[in-house]
Amino acid sequence: MQTTHTNSLALRQTAMGDPSVDLPLFPPQVGEFRRDADPSLPWPLELDFDYSALDKSLFLAPRSGPSLGLGAWAPLMPPLTPQTNLGEGETPFFEMATLADWAGIDRPVFVKDEGRNPTWSHKDRLNRCTVSAAQLAGAPGVIVASSGNHGASASAYAAAAGLPCIVLASSTAPLAMQRFVAAYGAAALAVPSDRRWELMARLRDKTGFHPVSNLTPQAHTGHPFAIEGYKSIAYEIFRDLGGTAPGSVFVPTGYGELLYGVWKGFAELKALGLTDRVPQLYSCESTVYGPLHRAMRDDQPVASVPSPNGSTRALSIATPVGGLRGRRAILESGGKALAMDDEEIEAARARLAQSGLWVEFSAAAGLAGLRQQAGHAELAAGAVVCLATASGMKDVDGAGEGLPETDGSFEDASRVLRENYGLEI
Repeated sequence: MQTTHTNSLALRQTAMGDPSVDLPLFPPQVGEFRRDADPSLPWPLELDFDYSALDKSLFLAPRSGPSLGLGAWAPLMPPLTPQTNLGEGETPFFEMATLADWAGIDRPVFVKDEGRNPTWSHKDRLNRCTVSAAQLAGAPGVIVASSGNHGASASAYAAAAGLPCIVLASSTAPLAMQRFVAAYGAAALAVPSDRRWELMARLRDKTGFHPVSNLTPQAHTGHPFAIEGYKSIAYEIFRDLGGTAPGSVFVPTGYGELLYGVWKGFAELKALGLTDRVPQLYSCESTVYGPLHRAMRDDQPVASVPSPNGSTRALSIATPVGGLRGRRAILESGGKALAMDDEEIEAARARLAQSGLWVEFSAAAGLAGLRQQAGHAELAAGAVVCLATASGMKDVDGAGEGLPETDGSFEDASRVLRENYGLEI
């Protein structure tokens, strides 16, 4: 294992909610893990830290100088290599005054805009951790199964680390993702969706390449270092609210890694005595799949949705299988699993754009979930936060539909503006 990395307080790998599982920090357990206590399901692993050695001033210290990316939170992150620092994190957190009335609530609504990360999505926080793990484990390269944000992000961080990257995508992968991957020099293959995880496992076994995404089809477990990166979202929100936790956080949700990482970050802050509460976490899924919503509704640990209920534009959260992490985050926080159709998500996306923020279609699910929940139940006291997970540029495909033309005269421009946009000048 290489030795150049940040000063992490990470001690070991352990099973979510089961500290009796004690695995060394390296190598990362990237295959299937089943607990002796319950071998019926593959179980997600995470990291345990030496919290007693933490200087708590970390959470309120002012930031200055060049960006350290997640290295700013180094003690509670996995070991991070300096080569993989792309300045991820520290994304804008701000109140959008027009959203409260639209959602039907009487308190401020804050947005955490993850579209300002290096590859325009929250996945950069995850891949700083997982690609660092690949480097430190001495892997010759990385592999990811993704047709969207995860593949684009993994390609960027692999390039920064000087590692080759293989991206297993669908044949219908968006053009924007294909261009991201190609720009970073990754090798992308179109693979049938039901064969991607199987092929990734074979590539791992044959080549030693390090998987930075999931390998377990029965229940999503992902990479044991991955969710630790998402904790930084909670830390930043806590700091930017002046050392307080919000009342509720609405999270666009696919496999549940982001949801769990945000919950774990706030849970750590409470365990450290820095706040007296963990906000209610709301998962915001598409009704077309919604495995976490289904699992919570049916009181099951996980659920799979082999046959989608129609089609959706929310491709980044259209996942057929859930994981145990999301269920724990909701139960422990007193939150709820929500599901929205495309009409609700589109209305939220349009409201955000009209307020000055253009996000990926899936990224608007958080605000859609807030409006849905506000219409049915009282929210917990405190600030309301919606995560916007990716930039609207991620949805751009092809050459566009063309623009209305003018001959360049003021008179003709006035006519075209009036006829096409209803704008009188």
